[in-house]
Amino acid sequence: MIQNQPKLPKEFIWAGFDSMQQEENNNDMLNEPLVDLDGFFRGDEEAIKHAAGLINKACLTHGFFQVTNHRVDSSLIGAAHDQMDGLFKLPLDKKLRVQRNKGEMWGYSGAHAHRFSKQLPWKETFSFGYNYVDDQGGMMNSYNPIVFDYIKSSLGEDFEYAGCNSYPPCNEPSLTFGTGPHCDPTSLTILHQDQVGGLEVFAHNKWQAVRPRQDAFVINIGDTFMAMSNGRYKSCLHRAVVNKKKERKSLVFFVNPKEDKIVRPPQDMIDREEGTNCRRYPDFKWPHLMEFTQFHYRADVTTLQSFFKWLPSSNLA
Repeated sequence: MIQNQPKLPKEFIWAGFDSMQQEENNNDMLNEPLVDLDGFFRGDEEAIKHAAGLINKACLTHGFFQVTNHRVDSSLIGAAHDQMDGLFKLPLDKKLRVQRNKGEMWGYSGAHAHRFSKQLPWKETFSFGYNYVDDQGGMMNSYNPIVFDYIKSSLGEDFEYAGCNSYPPCNEPSLTFGTGPHCDPTSLTILHQDQVGGLEVFAHNKWQAVRPRQDAFVINIGDTFMAMSNGRYKSCLHRAVVNKKKERKSLVFFVNPKEDKIVRPPQDMIDREEGTNCRRYPDFKWPHLMEFTQFHYRADVTTLQSFFKWLPSSNLA
């Protein structure tokens, strides 16, 4: 369990990140698109066209946007946050009954200490797999017809996993991160955060804070989707900073290709690219990238490049 202390333990200090180090009060707010999904559900062609344009522009620029009128009931979101609060309030001995060990995907982790020995993130997490709940008003089931339409058609049956994050107060927040600067290796990340704030996106050559919205879900593009778009859509570079006085929590859902799906851009997209070397990334499968980022490499801003260097020697290619 992470506990606030007068001096930050050295394992949590992030050295060598001068160009990315956080400021205690970042007043630069990201002007990300706020996409209203109501028109999608009503079948309003003009509204759909407008929303698609906003999403396209965001994905070309920094890979980040928020959606409202998503038809996920607010009481369901509130109940999910209540359950998450209960998880993190459990005594440590109970959390450790489901401790995530090295080589495992699911369970409880305090600062990812099972994976790293330095530059630890100032957070606790619970990670687990999940399936959609048909006709039960499930949180992610509400997204199926709209947000995941392209994903379903291009990736097939999706492999999903989810997590709960807690970022406790920290007396020296400028020395550490809740989550360090990175791009998600996944296809899409869907997040609902509380009202404390702490999510920041690197856009227009500077870090910009994301204003929490209780009625919105955050969506960002990951490395796998960037590869599927042949680099056209940008994997979102982001981080989570910590607060000196308040705990921050978030719910996060990750969407990925099914295990046997070859990740490659559509041929018509490649054909539209200019030049002779049209393919920016070689083919790969999601389980191989997941293994790389879970057991061999800490996700950062160059994960894909490092992955493709590692893959030929891995006996997985």
